Amino acid sequence: MAKLNIAPTKSNLLAIKEQLSVSTQGYDLLEQKREILVMELMRIVDKVKLLEKEIDRCTQKAYPALKNMLMAIGGDSAERIARGVDYKFELTKKNVSLAGLQFESIDVVLPKKKLFSSFMGTFPDSDHVMTDFFELLSILTQMASIRTVAWRLAVEVKKTQRRVNALDKMVIPQDRETVKYIESVLEERERDNTFVLKSLKKRKEAK
Repeated sequence: MAKLNIAPTKSNLLAIKEQLSVSTQGYDLLEQKREILVMELMRIVDKVKLLEKEIDRCTQKAYPALKNMLMAIGGDSAERIARGVDYKFELTKKNVSLAGLQFESIDVVLPKKKLFSSFMGTFPDSDHVMTDFFELLSILTQMASIRTVAWRLAVEVKKTQRRVNALDKMVIPQDRETVKYIESVLEERERDNTFVLKSLKKRKEAK
């Protein structure tokens, strides 16, 4: 590893030692941060897997129910029922705090359950179909939200890893090499000065 191109002086040696100390502490902190972020990311990945199972479960229930409804009353009647249903939902933004970091996510607020099969000639199972699909909507929203957080968390892990690598592979070794170089030059100068002083002393004594 190449050393820094600075003059080998005592003041520079103190400055580099201080910089090395800060870099080492920074490395330790970033490494701890990276480990925490990775743990959080793995936890979210586990949650994603659970949500995937929930999505499969809801899909296997909701779409067959819709198919049965279409077969029973036909597409035109199903469309008429859909137009007559006022079933609004609300998507909202929310902040999620993970490992000391803030992430923006989304949430869905579903309306209160209402029964529509009692009037307008609706299909008796239409309420069940709507309930199934709104349950699926809720889980899909959770999946979108958590995947967004997971992606941003993964980006943060990569950024932290790059900083850790930069300190470990470049900054810290370079500072250490510079400290060794300056210390060796200063020691050599000290030996030269000692030799010169001894020589002058001997000449003085000889005279």
